[in-house]
Amino acid sequence: MNKPPFCDPHSDSWCWQKPCARLHRLLTTSAHAIPTTADNHAIIHPSAEPDIFTTTVLHSDRPPPTDTSPHWHSCSCLFLRGVPADLSAWLLDVGSLTRRLRRACAGRFRVRILSQAWTRPGRDEAGVLNLRAGSWVWTREVHLLCDERPWVFARTLIPAQTLRGRGRRLTRLGTKPLGAVLFADSGVRRGSVEITRIVVGQRLHQRAFIGFAEPPNAIWGRRSVFQIDGCPLLVCEIFLPDLPLSPACRQMDFPSL
Repeated sequence: MNKPPFCDPHSDSWCWQKPCARLHRLLTTSAHAIPTTADNHAIIHPSAEPDIFTTTVLHSDRPPPTDTSPHWHSCSCLFLRGVPADLSAWLLDVGSLTRRLRRACAGRFRVRILSQAWTRPGRDEAGVLNLRAGSWVWTREVHLLCDERPWVFARTLIPAQTLRGRGRRLTRLGTKPLGAVLFADSGVRRGSVEITRIVVGQRLHQRAFIGFAEPPNAIWGRRSVFQIDGCPLLVCEIFLPDLPLSPACRQMDFPSL
């Protein structure tokens, strides 16, 4: 398939290349103007109903920018020697990041949505998800904020097959943290954690620091593949400079190394 799927938020049907009749009615009656975009992204528009989103796909002939993808590593002691000591607690924690962030934030914790769109994953991301080249995934990028200061950049890639059945709710999260949904579902399974150092010039670094005036040269992040009813989604979490690195953060759940 060369076109992204269109999602009808009121049913479990999927349509390719052209919007479903019901979705077409939603789009043509929506009071929201369609913004411009580029790089083969699809834009979501809030409908008149709360917590429901419709999807419009806009295409561009411009190829996406190229960069060098970061190298991801398993949580081995050898690689962890290069990780700042205080940050390793965040990187290796296997519990809910949302729950840990809320515990560490003395003020208001919330999610800021940066983008939600059908996009094509990078080659490395497609490989992790066992997708063919050119596949489309539902991509959600957010900042997790404490008192309006970004602590974490999160990027989630969800293949179309994962959005069938129980996974369909993942397109309607709104400002609800994804972790609150995944860790509350006993049927969700998490794979091993991989960590990486991300530097200036890599797309993930650029995406993480949208809106930042002076981003640092390098940051650290982790990723895991979750399974919902045997279907995968990839969650990447990048830890930003304002994240507190206190001794209290070390009291977390660690995997066996």
